[in-house]
Amino acid sequence: MLSKLPSSIRPNLNLQFRRALEPHGDMRRARQLFDEMPKPDIRSWTLLITAYTKRGCPEEALKVYNELRQRKVLPDQLALLSATKTCATLGNLIKAKGIHLDVIKYGYHSDLLLGNALIDMYGKCKYIRGAKEVFDNLSAKDVISWTSMSSCYVNCKLPREALRIFREMGLNRVRPNPVTLSSILPACSDLKSLNLGREIHGYIIRNGIHDNVYVSSALVDMYASCSSIKQAESVFDSTHQFDYVLCNVIMSAYFSNGKCDKALHVFDQLRKRGTKLDPDSWNSVIGGCMQSGRTDKALQILREMQQSGAKPNKITITSVLPTCIDLGSIRRGAEIHGFIIRRLFSEDETVSTALVLMYAKCGDLELSKRVFYMMPKKDTIAWNTMIIGNSMHGKGEEALMLFHQMVSLGMKPNSVTFTGVLSGCSHSQLVDEGLLIFYSMSKEHGIEPDAEHYSCMVDALSRAGRLEQAYNFIQNMPLKPTTSAWGALLGASRVYKNVELARAAGKQLLEIEPENAGNYVLLSNIYEAAKLREEASEIRKLMRERGIIKLPGCSWIQVKDKVHTFVVGDKNNAQTAEINSFLAEIGEKMRLAGYLPCTDLVGQDLDAEEKEYSLCNHSERLAVAFGILNLDGASSIRVFKNLRICGDCHNAIKYLAKIVGVQIIVRDPLRFHHFKDGLCSCRDFW
Repeated sequence: MLSKLPSSIRPNLNLQFRRALEPHGDMRRARQLFDEMPKPDIRSWTLLITAYTKRGCPEEALKVYNELRQRKVLPDQLALLSATKTCATLGNLIKAKGIHLDVIKYGYHSDLLLGNALIDMYGKCKYIRGAKEVFDNLSAKDVISWTSMSSCYVNCKLPREALRIFREMGLNRVRPNPVTLSSILPACSDLKSLNLGREIHGYIIRNGIHDNVYVSSALVDMYASCSSIKQAESVFDSTHQFDYVLCNVIMSAYFSNGKCDKALHVFDQLRKRGTKLDPDSWNSVIGGCMQSGRTDKALQILREMQQSGAKPNKITITSVLPTCIDLGSIRRGAEIHGFIIRRLFSEDETVSTALVLMYAKCGDLELSKRVFYMMPKKDTIAWNTMIIGNSMHGKGEEALMLFHQMVSLGMKPNSVTFTGVLSGCSHSQLVDEGLLIFYSMSKEHGIEPDAEHYSCMVDALSRAGRLEQAYNFIQNMPLKPTTSAWGALLGASRVYKNVELARAAGKQLLEIEPENAGNYVLLSNIYEAAKLREEASEIRKLMRERGIIKLPGCSWIQVKDKVHTFVVGDKNNAQTAEINSFLAEIGEKMRLAGYLPCTDLVGQDLDAEEKEYSLCNHSERLAVAFGILNLDGASSIRVFKNLRICGDCHNAIKYLAKIVGVQIIVRDPLRFHHFKDGLCSCRDFW
């Protein structure tokens, strides 16, 4: 029975308030009407809390509940239930514990309805101890109690405990419902327990629950997680409902198992049937295309999403930003940045961090820094991203400064932080600073260095020319040296012409990763440069015998809205004649400026002129020439390469940058090279 409205209130005030709380009502008006009530009854408080939660405003809902407490209004079962659901939505453990205390304080500790809600709340907050306490104290338990407890264990990544609860539920003769089954199957997925998943599937069929879309979705996910894609397909095909939730799951399964075309077919079928797609469906396909390396398709689907009237959300943005990194398209990234600002996503830490990474990996460190410093809040991942961004651009001093600033602000560095800062020290030859950071990891921060951290230090010592020290560092590692450590030593042996250490590192690398063509090529080149042609020939012979094929070099550059790709000796570009003419003309100026082609590493069966011509046709040089021809007033160009930049091209691009008077930025798999005024940011070590 609702309380009577005081005579001083307009007779229709309560009715207006209820209408304002309806799904399409005006919450601001509802709050205004609520504030006009001198003494709102508990039902009105509860309705307002519930409405705020349903509208996606759990913080406001909790403010209303706190106001209720401040006014000394006694909450009833429904008010406490509403507040509990609000805390579950918010996932705030401190607030959740406060609500739990209120439930006990007001005498509802044995209430089954509230007990089930509290278990669910603690599960959403990932607090097992609280959920278990409530569960154990319930004098009577129903199917919802058992389901909520098992779901809590699944949410907390404790699948074995979830299955234990599920078994206990059966022993207590409690019959699982569709929600129970759809929430326990993910435990089988996490454990890759195909046999148990099949047992549950059998129960589902025997009890006629297989037509439930959530149960079917969980089954598809379970089979896909257990690498039984055919059984996942069978469940999907036998389901009579073509629901978008189920389709999202099978599409995700297809993408995870490398069946991109099948996933896209399901997506097309969804659209042909006129199914209204939510952002999750679009995000699933965009993310899946990215995962499958179908960058262009991901961008096409993003455009179709916008044309359909669906609005990209934060997940869409963080899924699609890597396409800009893959293509090196800073222009497209800037367009997405504009969209982020218009949609007011820029204050979201995850979105802003993705932008920081995108700008850094697309070659514009200044824009990356600008986004970082404008972030109102920065978590450890944001700091790590900015440190790594500086490191990959050869800005070791800045990476160190950021690290010290991060620590001084009370942020706790993690393993990734140290990988980033040590990499920065390595790229900038800050060996002693790197050693100090390395030895502070366990002493000051309680983090034991892993193989990646040791490899960074080997790299730092190697780059600084301290090869014997680097070799001894590897020998004394408490962990098994990785390919990164030996690779760093091999690369440094090339620069410092230390054939003996190159031989030692090369031997290890050919044993650890015999399928990596780059190791054979680099070792062969070191022998060739040292005039050890017989040993170089042996390495190339070994490569042929093992069937190792070198990945073809490929470089790309974006001009206006199009990405132009080049391979060695490429003649497919519309401006090929202009490129060759430019390289021939600029080659004369480069020679006059002191450039000497490094032809030692080109095949021995070519004469000197043919060797020089071969070098001029490397993909990165063609891409740089194309970029210069299409500058259109710009002061810099950005080129991206899939392999390490060629030594002679590195030298040639330094001369090109000086003669043409532009900044040339080249990204290879290891780092960025900033060429300006005849110098490179890597200091000729990469």
